[in-house]
Amino acid sequence: METVSKARAHGGTQGVYKHDAQTTGCPMTFAVFVPPQAEKGPVPVLWYLSGLTCTHANVMDKGEYRKAAADHGVIVVAPDTSPRGPGIPDEEGNWQFGSGAGFYLDATEAPYAKNYKMWSYVTEELPALIAQEFPADLSRQGIFGHSMGGHGALTIALTYPERFKSCSAFAPIAQPSTAGWSKPAFEKYLGSDPAAWRAHDATALIEDGKRFPEILVDQGTADSFLQDGLRPWLLEEACKKAGIALTLNMREGYDHSYFFISTFMADHIAWAAARLK
Repeated sequence: METVSKARAHGGTQGVYKHDAQTTGCPMTFAVFVPPQAEKGPVPVLWYLSGLTCTHANVMDKGEYRKAAADHGVIVVAPDTSPRGPGIPDEEGNWQFGSGAGFYLDATEAPYAKNYKMWSYVTEELPALIAQEFPADLSRQGIFGHSMGGHGALTIALTYPERFKSCSAFAPIAQPSTAGWSKPAFEKYLGSDPAAWRAHDATALIEDGKRFPEILVDQGTADSFLQDGLRPWLLEEACKKAGIALTLNMREGYDHSYFFISTFMADHIAWAAARLK
């Protein structure tokens, strides 16, 4: 693991790191904030998954999470959103697919199957590295994210409910298998059979019997992607039928940007911290 940068913040350390990932077959960069409490021993880990077009840097630069993470004593890990680099298949000019749009799944279709293994990277390879290199208590993990990352957080928590003690999301893609901006990516990554997409669709996972005790979602009412891409009412309906406790906050006047995310970031970290103690 290579240290790209380190900076002191709120008594802790904000770092950026790079390593050669086996799952994605390329170097991967990620950010980790370690709170001051880690000087005395391992602390809980909160995973943040970013949205379309993002890297690790978007939340690190604009998410305003460090004070809350330091106050509550949690490590925050921000992975990249896709494999990158020469030789990685991509569609230049398509911001909804390829570089910056890995959708936190393992592709099965050529030529993407070789590198687009973000599910395995985020759930297996990177956690192993975090456990090895940082003062992380992986018996206490939470996961959250934004948009495409909110979709990833929901599907991962529903798949591994025994691993995570908290799950929340900012403006998640509630049903990516039918949303216009994600369905084409699913077809290219996973093939044309919609049955293969269900493992990466939060509402489908709930319909198929997957459960998580409680979920927090914040959604802006002025989000331009609300009606066609995000559709939180589909998640709300699925959770209601399944008996999952969903807190859905519709935030009047907020959009899809990091102005929205940073406003409610401390709420999500407090939510997670209360369940990680």
